[in-house]
Amino acid sequence: MCLAARATIRIHTGNGRDTRTDLFQGRRNYVWDNHADTATLRESRGCTVDTESWGRRH
Repeated sequence: MCLAARATIRIHTGNGRDTRTDLFQGRRNYVWDNHADTATLRESRGCTVDTESWGRRH
């Protein structure tokens, strides 16, 4: 899947059907920390395209 410049996509950890705007990882367990975490979007060669962090670690 290729993303256009300035495209928005939502990543879901659970099950669902992939669309142009939503991708599902099909995981059964939680992967996000409730207090702080960072999501990283990488391109096919592994280079970081974008990151988003929230919360803070103690």
